[in-house]
Amino acid sequence: MIAVFFLVILFFSAWYLLTKKAHEVDKVPGPPTLPLIGNSLSFATSREEAYKKMMQLTKTYYPLMRTWMGPNPVIHPLDPRTVEVILTSSQHITKSLEYGFISDWLGTGLLTSTGSKWHSRRKLLTPAFHFKILEQFVPVFAENTAILVEILKKKIKSNNSAPVNIVPLVTHCALDIICETAMGTSVHAQTDSESEYVSAMYEITDLIVYRMLRPWLHPDFIHDMTPTGRNFKRCLKTLHGFTNNVIQERKEEFRRRKASGEPTHDGDDIGMKKRTAFLDLLLEMSEGKGEFSDEDIREEVDTFMFEGHDTTAMAMSWGLYYLGCNPDVQQKCVEELEEIFGDDNRAPTYTDLSQMKYLERVIKETLRLRPSVFMIGRQVTTDLKFDGFSFPKGTGIYLHIISIHQNPKLYPNPEKFDPDRFLPENALGRHPYAYIPFSAGPRNCIGLIF
Repeated sequence: MIAVFFLVILFFSAWYLLTKKAHEVDKVPGPPTLPLIGNSLSFATSREEAYKKMMQLTKTYYPLMRTWMGPNPVIHPLDPRTVEVILTSSQHITKSLEYGFISDWLGTGLLTSTGSKWHSRRKLLTPAFHFKILEQFVPVFAENTAILVEILKKKIKSNNSAPVNIVPLVTHCALDIICETAMGTSVHAQTDSESEYVSAMYEITDLIVYRMLRPWLHPDFIHDMTPTGRNFKRCLKTLHGFTNNVIQERKEEFRRRKASGEPTHDGDDIGMKKRTAFLDLLLEMSEGKGEFSDEDIREEVDTFMFEGHDTTAMAMSWGLYYLGCNPDVQQKCVEELEEIFGDDNRAPTYTDLSQMKYLERVIKETLRLRPSVFMIGRQVTTDLKFDGFSFPKGTGIYLHIISIHQNPKLYPNPEKFDPDRFLPENALGRHPYAYIPFSAGPRNCIGLIF
């Protein structure tokens, strides 16, 4: 009887809270919902179809939209003014519930942590992304890009100039670059794309997205019993095993160098040691200052790998696509490179990159049209008010970067590829939150310069 009594209380408490949330959140315009499942079925489809559906809805319900993902209300601010309120807040830094689906892989690293742990991690890791650290890796970028160019030449020749799908090739290149900069080792994805680590990296990303789009797989106990859940565990074992092995190898090397009096990384002399991998910096914090455990290190290395390789690959792929579609833009890039290099075939330096002003605008326009992360999620941790609406604690917030970037009120003829949108005189007066490919505010992307 007592158990039944408490279950009844629990049921009505949950019902009351959901009713209260519904009353507040449903004041915001949005698509019709179904009891309990909300709008979830609309997005339980392929990644491409879910994206198209969401883009259609954001145009219909601009500037503020409401959806329900199962029993969870979600608000979609679509105007830069409202987005600024969220992103500049030091309170609303907690990621949305969906980020929990990657916590088994990434733990509570910089991407998924919140509160004091996030503030502490952000402060500790910021020096690792100092431009001096990044400058030393320009040769790594050049070496791996040269491999990609040779692979493309062979593909074009063997295909008799037929179209080549560059996405997997560019992704392999990005993975090699990120792996070497993050861990100081290479997985040779460009020459050994069938390696267990490379395959697991690609598969686990697809499995995470698949789960996000299917609410019935959200509960861990259901997900873990499905083929999707079992495949996820298998990939996880491979990825964690690889990272842990590299950490132990680098740690032994670090201790050997320290014992023999050889120089290790000096945190006060950032970037002076040749190719100080991200992992080396974390080991310095662990061995020298005791700020990171092995688990902490694995979380951050895996986070860097997850956040870095796919986003970089997509930006590169779309950039090449738009250059191919716009020969005039491509020609201007060639002319700029000829001014810098002339007939010299040397590899580019960090200084060379800083002179590529037109190419920089091309990259910015690519990320405007096709941001690598088209949406980010937050969760309200205290009651929130804006635009005349009140949102209770626990409400999800989806910030649609791509919808803002393709808003015709902010960018006339938004589908046109025009790098000159980012000339200083053309960007004058544009809302600062009208262009946020790396998010913005205190929780912006720590690796945006990379």
